[in-house]
Amino acid sequence: MGVVKARESDINLFARLLRAEAEGEGTLGMLLVGNVGINRIRANCSDFKGLRTIPQMVYQPHAFEATQKGYFYQAAREREKRLARKAINGERYWPAKFSLWYFRPQGDCPKNWYGQPLVARYKKHCFYEPTAETCQNVYNTF
Repeated sequence: MGVVKARESDINLFARLLRAEAEGEGTLGMLLVGNVGINRIRANCSDFKGLRTIPQMVYQPHAFEATQKGYFYQAAREREKRLARKAINGERYWPAKFSLWYFRPQGDCPKNWYGQPLVARYKKHCFYEPTAETCQNVYNTF
């Protein structure tokens, strides 16, 4: 059973997001994006208060550039569906293990993103996690 509820349609939607946001980052890059998405559902803090479902997370306004671009509408393949299931089942990977944000800058990763500290960069994406004081839920075990 997953750490968030997911129907097959949710898995397909989430898999499309992974593909659109990080296909060029390979398997681990897509898993990292998946971690951030699942963390946002579980966190219930900051910009992510009240998110309870995969569709709410995916379609949160201004959260993912891919949902605003045409490439989000590519079909999910089995590869991305497997990766989506891994994230839904609670598999976490560094540097996104507790991250709530990531983005792809033109140059170096800023040390902070919206006041949150940099964890690390993976390929082209920079990952940021909240402090325990600002968002304890993301650090809770399943």
